[in-house]
Amino acid sequence: MTEPALTRARILDAAQDALRRHGLAKANVVDVARALGVSHGSVYRFFPSKAALREAVTARFLHAIMAELDAIQTTPAPARLHDWFAALAAAKRERFRQDPELFDAYLTLAAESRAVVEAHVAAMTDAVESILRAGIAEGSIRDLPPRETAAALLAATAMFHNPAHARSWHDPSRPAAFETLWSLLLPGLTP
Repeated sequence: MTEPALTRARILDAAQDALRRHGLAKANVVDVARALGVSHGSVYRFFPSKAALREAVTARFLHAIMAELDAIQTTPAPARLHDWFAALAAAKRERFRQDPELFDAYLTLAAESRAVVEAHVAAMTDAVESILRAGIAEGSIRDLPPRETAAALLAATAMFHNPAHARSWHDPSRPAAFETLWSLLLPGLTP
């Protein structure tokens, strides 16, 4: 029986498992290679450094969240915005709830990978801006500057999705607090 081919995805899976098992401080490329049954040099052929591997793990984590949000197609735009922000908060809260140690590792990795985080924030801003533009075109969103409004909405809702606030996400009143905030934001968005 032949071993499955070594791929970026398999390496990233093994790196995530190493983070979960050993923690961020102790997980290393040798652990990843050992789990895959290859030399650490084989891992370095895909990722030129430990930092590159860590950035890829972080980017994968953030990309998975964005993929969930891209699936939201609710219309009209005000409902889609609501659903998008509620799903963003729920996705991050659920990842934190399921595996707080791994989530903490991702926080540290994100702090090391500013470019990856900046790309994630830009992707979120782009997604919200796109929804706003669609709402302006359909007449369900006021004619506000879309990019600036997207950034303002992300800032206003940060306590529900920014990992800096993760420790408060255990509070069962978080979803209700989001709905209260949304009820305050919505009148400013709609004609």
